[in-house]
Amino acid sequence: MNKASTKSNSSKRIKISGRTRALYEARDKRQDNLDPDAPVKPPEFWEGAKIGKFYRPLKSQISFRIDNDVLEWLKSKGEGHLTRINEILRERMKSEQSRHERT
Repeated sequence: MNKASTKSNSSKRIKISGRTRALYEARDKRQDNLDPDAPVKPPEFWEGAKIGKFYRPLKSQISFRIDNDVLEWLKSKGEGHLTRINEILRERMKSEQSRHERT
């Protein structure tokens, strides 16, 4: 039996802007060590960090019918056809949500 994949395509790398660096330099440094459990790190520390690396949305197991030609097309792209279905639906959901926000 294959081990379930924990890969996620939702993570994004952080790019530190010049404005962020300027705000870091202009901060009130007296507040840096108020919470020892949350130390202040310079922007360079976060350069290239990943957002959402460990985020896994809750999922529901469902059953649905799909046309054979669509299923064959999804499977022809390689492993992960169920993940691809989810990604396609998520893209469509985000597209519709952004359209409704603009109106």
